[in-house]
Amino acid sequence: MSSALFVALVLPLLAGVHYYVWRRTVRDTTTPGSAWRRNGTLLIVLLGVLLVAAPPGERALPAPLATAVGWPGFVWMAGILYLALALLVGEVLRVILLRVERRRATADATAAVRATPGARSMAGGEHVPGTGSASDTGSPEPESEPASPVPIHPSRRLFVGRAVALASGAAATAAVGYGAYTALGPPRIKHITVPLARLDPAAHGFRIALISDIHLNVLVGRDRTRQLVDLLNGTEPDLVAIVGDLVEDADVADQGRAAEPLADLRATHGAFFVTGNHEFYSGAAQWVRFVRGLGLRTLRNERVALPGFDLAGVEDESGAEHGDGPDYEAALGGRDRERAVVLLAHQPAQVDEAARYGVDLQLSGHTHGGQLWPFNQLMGLSEPNVAGLSRHGDTLLYVTRGTGFWGPPVRLGAEPDITVLELTSPRA
Repeated sequence: MSSALFVALVLPLLAGVHYYVWRRTVRDTTTPGSAWRRNGTLLIVLLGVLLVAAPPGERALPAPLATAVGWPGFVWMAGILYLALALLVGEVLRVILLRVERRRATADATAAVRATPGARSMAGGEHVPGTGSASDTGSPEPESEPASPVPIHPSRRLFVGRAVALASGAAATAAVGYGAYTALGPPRIKHITVPLARLDPAAHGFRIALISDIHLNVLVGRDRTRQLVDLLNGTEPDLVAIVGDLVEDADVADQGRAAEPLADLRATHGAFFVTGNHEFYSGAAQWVRFVRGLGLRTLRNERVALPGFDLAGVEDESGAEHGDGPDYEAALGGRDRERAVVLLAHQPAQVDEAARYGVDLQLSGHTHGGQLWPFNQLMGLSEPNVAGLSRHGDTLLYVTRGTGFWGPPVRLGAEPDITVLELTSPRA
């Protein structure tokens, strides 16, 4: 996204959301001029600044400062999302509570009017000479309720504002806390069986451990990579496939050490790597050289022959902007059509080209499964292949949710995963 577009579209939206959150959590819950209002306002402004500063700070700031800015800034990305959503839902609760308070105020005022001497016609029972009794003349009883709407006492409005803010804050905190626990915890190991019609019987039962979107960044590093390597090795795969986005907008000088545990990957036929969009944002050439140095085989628009099938890999589509786009002819052209072929490609959208070249199975990532509710639901409107196995003509596509995160260290409704795919042959 260009800087001009960010300033023109995103900043006003962020400012509007922050104003709404401030209004409901600070203005409606504190008294004018109080220390609580001043400190609450300062906190909202500070968090907003950190949110905006965190993404560019990953590359522009020294590592310790980038981490110090990143944790509150990125967490607040999710925090303000769920707090704003909770407050919007809380508007219904606000209306109900204000109605209850208004009825209570009206009832109190009515009781006060009725208890006031003279409120009823000559409450002592005296009769004005020459006018007859009220019952004789048929005149109505005087009003016993306030003639105009009764305002809610400010203290009761504060009570309603605080109740809604507290409930919304609790809901948002629970959502972010659970999402952070999910995102930063170990990914789930999934096992699926994928039948391939052209798979040679010699490859029946071949196991591919698929991982994507590790996103090494200022919030997670070497310990996370070590955890993932141990999990991958524990599956005892025949092959490990890393389908892009190893890093999040970082140079080898900054995050190379965090990736070093990948050198300890163990698989019968080795570990393979293809680029994702974030490699190109960071400088793909430096990362390709680095992972090769760790012992991984990179597939840059090329294929290799394995026992029973071919394994191909193409560059990410974003590489076209850098002169290194996907070349399907180089990776898939001129091959033996009797052999099955598995394609590693970062983005699910690349399956259209894969199907044209007769690919049996494409393995992808990129989507994070939507990462955050409700985006995991909305994402299907633009990307039909958010996660899981799907068929596109004669080509199967499997999309992993990945193991990392972009931006907030939170996953809600899209748990991270490593998938072990067991290939089977109908001729076995």
